[in-house]
Amino acid sequence: MSLLEGRAARGTAAAVALAGMLTACGLDEGPPDERVVRVLMVDNPQMQELEKLTARHFTKRTGIEVDFTPLPENEVRKHIHDDFSAQSGRYDVATVSNFETETYADRGWLKPLDPYIAEDQAFDQSDILLPLQLSLSGGDGKVYAEPFYGESSFLMYRKDVFEQLGLEMPARPTWKDVAELAEKADRPEKGMTGICLRGLPGWGEMTAPFTTVVNTFGGTWFDKRWNARLTSPAFRKAAEFYVGLVRESGEPDPSRTGYADCLRNMKRGKSAMWYDATAGAGSLEAATSPVRGKMGYVPAPVEKTRSSGWLYTWAWGIQKSSDRPGDAWKFISWASSKEYEALVGREFGWANVPAGKRSSTYDRPQYRKAAGAFAEVTEEAIRDADPRSPGVQERPAPGIQFVGVPEFTALGDKVSEELSAAIAGEQSVDDALRKGQREAERVGAGHRKR
Repeated sequence: MSLLEGRAARGTAAAVALAGMLTACGLDEGPPDERVVRVLMVDNPQMQELEKLTARHFTKRTGIEVDFTPLPENEVRKHIHDDFSAQSGRYDVATVSNFETETYADRGWLKPLDPYIAEDQAFDQSDILLPLQLSLSGGDGKVYAEPFYGESSFLMYRKDVFEQLGLEMPARPTWKDVAELAEKADRPEKGMTGICLRGLPGWGEMTAPFTTVVNTFGGTWFDKRWNARLTSPAFRKAAEFYVGLVRESGEPDPSRTGYADCLRNMKRGKSAMWYDATAGAGSLEAATSPVRGKMGYVPAPVEKTRSSGWLYTWAWGIQKSSDRPGDAWKFISWASSKEYEALVGREFGWANVPAGKRSSTYDRPQYRKAAGAFAEVTEEAIRDADPRSPGVQERPAPGIQFVGVPEFTALGDKVSEELSAAIAGEQSVDDALRKGQREAERVGAGHRKR
């Protein structure tokens, strides 16, 4: 059994009380007259709930105040990069994703968390899903961040529409299956497309689902020696498939369609299928959703690989220059704990729990009841995700829906712009890939010189 298969090993010791957990880890305590942890974080609903709960629960128990600075995603990434690269110490903790963690760790911007994990047994590191543990580690194997929540990707479809049309969704579909089903479900005269897929340019938009298609079709952005492979037969086949599927059975004006647009299309009954983030299921199954109870969920489609779902997490990292890392760890330990998930369940409802990071979440009867339609397939998707080996060949850097190097943000943006133009009919797929190959060769050459 491989490291990424089966359920994560469970600790046998019983969990201690929350108060005990919060008083653990006496390492590097902050100055007693300044018990303030400064947190720079992405601004989203889960973080907003955390901010509402912190003073009444964490600060009240520990005496440690938390000063939050929430910013939109694009802004927060720049601010975190600037502050942590300078090691200014202005912020103690920041939200980092699995895209940045290893790079930040290898550059010495993050403090390794292993000593705190070892002393804080109540945190139960073994309960963190193994793919997330791997993706939040540095090249030295040490842990540099702890997840607040995680997600993968899967295929969402309208069970009622499939039943009306006499269609059957395989338990584990291939992309060939999806293309055939999309063609049959596509009914423009009824205002419903066969599938919704992102065509909007951006490394975090179209590039994310597209790269998982590349992986399972046998392609890769770079081989293990950093040779660009965008014009290889496998990469070209994946691109032609993706562009063709969107053009033939996808949404109107697909080159302008992103995650939010596909979510809106599904909720309004305008798409029969949608391949995207597992996080989308929560909105589709919300109490106010018009399609609640009508959706089905199956693993990400495959071709040559056993699985193909991506992996993403917003996690907490401690700036290496922080002068209060002990208090910073106490905050992280609480915010990523089992106890915090239970608190959210009681205060805001179990469907709002920042899930996707712990095995124990999926054992909770309350959570399984609230998220029963998608909980099991989400857990499976995250467990099956392998950030170190997502395809059929060795990779020079980790990542499933991205290549885990800083240059990929610009490269992913550029290539997605070219492919989006192909979707819009402004150029051929071959022309798009030739342009992308030139950009990728520059990135690869830079890494081979290091």
